[in-house]
Amino acid sequence: MPSWMKINLLNSASPIMEQLIFFHDHTMIIILAITTTVMSMMMSTIMNKLPNRSILENQFTETIWTIIPAILLIIIALPSLKILYLMEEIINPSITLKAIGHQWYWSYEYSDKKKIEFESYMKKNKKKIMRLMETDNRIILPTMTQVRMIVSSSDVIHSWTIPSLGVKMDAVPGRLNQISMMLKKPGIFMGQCSEICGANHSFMPITMESTNMENFIMWTNKKN
Repeated sequence: MPSWMKINLLNSASPIMEQLIFFHDHTMIIILAITTTVMSMMMSTIMNKLPNRSILENQFTETIWTIIPAILLIIIALPSLKILYLMEEIINPSITLKAIGHQWYWSYEYSDKKKIEFESYMKKNKKKIMRLMETDNRIILPTMTQVRMIVSSSDVIHSWTIPSLGVKMDAVPGRLNQISMMLKKPGIFMGQCSEICGANHSFMPITMESTNMENFIMWTNKKN
């Protein structure tokens, strides 16, 4: 669950989010190494511990600080391209879920075998629910199942986002965007519209419940 003053990323609930967290840590280590090296060189120059010639007039030094940034950019780019490829790949989805953004709520459609449609509104504030994050109708999806998500909008641009799944897709009127996701563990995952879509932009949350396949089939039967 998200909380105030939390600076770390949410725990991953999908393989894509695992890769994003790995890439974040990988990049931060490189940034910290660069920052430390540059700061130490600046301090050494200020304290006059290094002669000026070795920094400003040395061809070998200039060659090194030209080649090393290029190598670092390659080290950062390769895992980034891998994640972009994984996020765009749709691998034999078993379930298709369509999300449509409205001002200011979401509607959902399951249309694989039995068509299920419902609307999802934010719940009123109560003591036992998370403020501004709980909805009256949750999305139910099975664990360890490849899901294709189709996102669109009926009015303005919205953005369907669940941080713990590493999923963020714009809902554009007249256009169908698709993303792929797989939930690794059961639980309740929350998100919000991440596009400024009007006066009540912050009042259209997303609540997803992940469960096993048996419970998911029972839920679909009840909906019909």
